[in-house]
Amino acid sequence: MKKMSKLEAVLWSIAFPGFSQLLSGQYIKGIFFVILEFMINVNSHFNRAIMYSFLGEINKAESVINYQWLMFYPCVYMFAMWDGYRSAMPNEEKYSYLPFVFSAYFVTVGLMISPKFTIFNVHPGPVFLPMSFVIPGVLTGFLIKWILQIREKKLQS
Repeated sequence: MKKMSKLEAVLWSIAFPGFSQLLSGQYIKGIFFVILEFMINVNSHFNRAIMYSFLGEINKAESVINYQWLMFYPCVYMFAMWDGYRSAMPNEEKYSYLPFVFSAYFVTVGLMISPKFTIFNVHPGPVFLPMSFVIPGVLTGFLIKWILQIREKKLQS
């Protein structure tokens, strides 16, 4: 079983959910994440939506996407990332799940509002808007983690 760094685990999970689990020898969990990601990706037509979005054809991206399936993607993706991170982090580390959880929440909200959201006459669509919601999700998670850690230190002293 390969011991990975936290960064390596997260980067492999970003590349494809389940890869960090497979690399660390957690084969059942890794195969489960790969199958789940593949199933959601295929049924939501996410790759076609990504292709159309990068080509600037947001209306086509919205027309091919299946939102009912895609709604599962942020939570599965972020959970697989968190699980890979968790297997590499020190046991005493606390609250490190919060940036992953809040990213999943924010990306899901970004996905839900993406059909109606326009900013400065630009309609980012179902790929770019949820992607941009990762940043406030991570920042919110780190902020809450920081607050909880300060609170815990004050209670211990």
